[in-house]
Amino acid sequence: MREELLSRRAGEIRGMFGRIAHRYDLLNRVLSLGRDVAWRRRLGRAVRASGAATVLDVCTGTGDVALALPGGARVTGTDFCLPMLALARAKARDRRRLPLFAGDALRLPVHSGAFDAVTVAFGVRNFEDLEAGLRELVRVLRPGGHLFVLEFSRPAGPLAPVLGWWARTVPPRVGRWLSGDPEAYSYLPASVSGFPPLEEMVRVLESVGLEGVTGERLTGGVAALYRGRRAGAPGPPVEVA
Repeated sequence: MREELLSRRAGEIRGMFGRIAHRYDLLNRVLSLGRDVAWRRRLGRAVRASGAATVLDVCTGTGDVALALPGGARVTGTDFCLPMLALARAKARDRRRLPLFAGDALRLPVHSGAFDAVTVAFGVRNFEDLEAGLRELVRVLRPGGHLFVLEFSRPAGPLAPVLGWWARTVPPRVGRWLSGDPEAYSYLPASVSGFPPLEEMVRVLESVGLEGVTGERLTGGVAALYRGRRAGAPGPPVEVA
């Protein structure tokens, strides 16, 4: 069953997120016990410290991360799930201007070197090809620009058994109840268990062209914030669709 869940292709993942879009924000608050708000704030502080003037938020979902980023930066959001983007657009009307466009993270319709920073929260775990997706995120960074990845991780430390039990047991049950989707929140713990641990993820980020990569455990390692700086020269430009 776990292997079947993890073998999903992009179209299936898109459909799954489309089905739960109407409950996505509520489920994030409930299943993280509200910690997802603090995680996004931590990401926002890291982006602010980088001094980025232009930011692309990939896998923006309902726009919570993009709308929480520093107000002085020009933030653009992209996602491949149209129901999620519709919710992000509705939020942006009430809170601040947020340009949005539909795009696949593995082939972004964006010029190389176009942004000072790229953020992605709880999205890289769903990439059909992790390294190819990360290289694409690095491509759209200017040389010296920063990539910030906020992602679920495997708990560490004395609370790891309890936190691990929560992650394996509670999301499928509560998610099924609140979302009405019997599969979406079974996929969550399966995808986390198959994702590289923190130390390995740091090495993966270094392998795709980032320097100074760090990984910071959050809430006992339930989530992690990765940061790295693009090295080298910009790649060739691509046509914007």
